[in-house]
Amino acid sequence: MKRTLFFLLILISVTLSAQQGCKLKVGAERIDRYFPLLTGKRVAVMTNQTGMAGDEHLVDLLLRHRHNLVGIFSPEHGFRGTADAGEHVSSSVDEKSGTPIWSLYGSGSSKPTAERMQAFDILVFDLQDVGLRFYTYYASMARLMDACAEHGKQMIVLDRPNPNGMYVDGPILDMKHKSGVGWLPIPVVHGMTLGELALMINGEGWLPEKRVCDLTVVPCENYTHQTRYNLPIAPSPNLPNNHAIYLYPSTCLFEGTAMSLGRGTPYPFEVYGHPDYRGSDFSFTPRSVPGAKNPPLLNKKCYGVDLRELPDEEIIAGGFDLTYLIDAYRNLGMGDRFFTPFFEKLVGVDYIRQDILAGKTAEEIKKRWRCDVEQFKQQRKPYLLYEE
Repeated sequence: MKRTLFFLLILISVTLSAQQGCKLKVGAERIDRYFPLLTGKRVAVMTNQTGMAGDEHLVDLLLRHRHNLVGIFSPEHGFRGTADAGEHVSSSVDEKSGTPIWSLYGSGSSKPTAERMQAFDILVFDLQDVGLRFYTYYASMARLMDACAEHGKQMIVLDRPNPNGMYVDGPILDMKHKSGVGWLPIPVVHGMTLGELALMINGEGWLPEKRVCDLTVVPCENYTHQTRYNLPIAPSPNLPNNHAIYLYPSTCLFEGTAMSLGRGTPYPFEVYGHPDYRGSDFSFTPRSVPGAKNPPLLNKKCYGVDLRELPDEEIIAGGFDLTYLIDAYRNLGMGDRFFTPFFEKLVGVDYIRQDILAGKTAEEIKKRWRCDVEQFKQQRKPYLLYEE
């Protein structure tokens, strides 16, 4: 018995030591993999508040090591990550470093001008994504890849974990619905990191005119697709925690309906409601707040459903789940008026609205995209950097 206990303690000790020695490192922390590529180059970065290498921001890290940083591109929500979804973000200057900030979102141009492209030799891309087709950071990455390919510039993607990287689900975008919230023929939940997706964009010829970007991906260390990664910094104002990020694939669909999904409350994407929702004691009132200045149903008391206590494992097991949407649709009894034209841009196909109007269940509708998901999983295999 004592011998068994002794060996058990040794095993536990070895296991703990192994875990401590396998700390996850994001691409930005692996400076030996990309600093040599920056030597003697004029460097631009595409990043925001999530671009941290440990306790130091990428911009400060590059400047501390005396790299020639000439400009910062910023995505949706801006360099500091405080702007509303879709809000115009102006170009400015980083107060801390004095580096010019070049906004790529809300400025009327989806790609940098030729003049901006001539200002640098190499672009470093570092954003924390959440793995959804309608989250705009990957579209910004694709446009920058195209700009770099067009102007003969190198691009480095510093990879980060995908908090929704443990599964693939949802319909593949019908490209007739291509928009800023649906840029590539991928499922709603694609299960890839931005580094993997960048490799797939090149490999599948998804850039215009089959252009290919001169691309280097710096992968994460000690990461797999099943690694649960708690984001240290919110990637955007209305995704404040991992629970909201897990619900986001499904509750984001309310953006294309008459409902509120909690923008303007402390728990966006974790609740949904409407002033006419019946049979619920739970209520919330959307207010104008930083990051949601004019949310849907502003200052109107909404009744609905509180998902904050729903276990993470149950959310993940449900995947891209139409249950919440169908519940709200049936409860309000508005028929097709429940949906807005934006709904198809989010779901990426025509048949989901049609099937809901026809009275089909979430499980019946889900069967329609299962084969497409399996085909996509095979298609993406050559580009995966991490164990599934």
